[in-house]
Amino acid sequence: MAEYQLIFMRSLFAFIILLIICRILGKQQISQLTFFDYIVGITIGSIASSLSVDQNIKITNGLMSLIVWGGLPVIIAFLSIKSRAMAMLFAGTPMILIENGKINEKNLRKSKLTLDQLMLNLRQKNVFKLSEVELAVFETNGEVSVMKKTDQQPITPKVLGMQLEADRRPYLLIQDGKVIEKQLQQSGYTKEWLFGEIQKQGAQEFKDVFVAQVDSKGNLYVDLYDDQKTPQASSARPLVAAQLHKILADLNAYALSTENEEAKRMYREQYEKMKALERRVAPFLK
Repeated sequence: MAEYQLIFMRSLFAFIILLIICRILGKQQISQLTFFDYIVGITIGSIASSLSVDQNIKITNGLMSLIVWGGLPVIIAFLSIKSRAMAMLFAGTPMILIENGKINEKNLRKSKLTLDQLMLNLRQKNVFKLSEVELAVFETNGEVSVMKKTDQQPITPKVLGMQLEADRRPYLLIQDGKVIEKQLQQSGYTKEWLFGEIQKQGAQEFKDVFVAQVDSKGNLYVDLYDDQKTPQASSARPLVAAQLHKILADLNAYALSTENEEAKRMYREQYEKMKALERRVAPFLK
């Protein structure tokens, strides 16, 4: 076997093993990695690259090394879940840098952070004044978590005692000019309603739309391929038909989203009445 073929086969083998190890280790984001996870990742990558090109390393030896380095983090993660002491041993413990608005110089030195680095981390959390900080914690992944003083925290509807309608997930209905049927069905809207709505925003066909997304309140965001297009006036009849479709879709969506059985029954009854009305007036809206 030629040398380049051997390297290709070894690299393919190393890639497959790495893929399996990554799937086993999970989907932890880079920003959430501890120092231990970071070192393990570098070591596994180094072993895999050496296995790919260094023919002096036997494949079985490289495989054993990858299994050990890939298996140990899994075992440690399992032990950390079962034992807090093990979790503290391998991941370390968070360090309080600021408490009650005062900097803990001792913990700052233990964390190997300078005052400039602390200020950098605070600025990344949109905090520019030390006087605004109630608590700052140096986490095991190298991030600094910040809690502002009560009078510096933003006002929320909950603080004001306001009751707001809960938002639900938005649905992507059109992508690259194609209707996503599954998302459209889950959203509770119809293709006719969607067509009527994109017409209002200047599209003539579904293929004119780059992306369309509807939120839980029925607001449709539309981005056209031709950004120079302006919404064109449609004739009244298609608009009325589209409105009827929207009412039907809204009633259906409300019936699916509510947990109140009485309200669900009411929405279903109104849906059937509107459906009957739509069938009667449909010939006049063409």
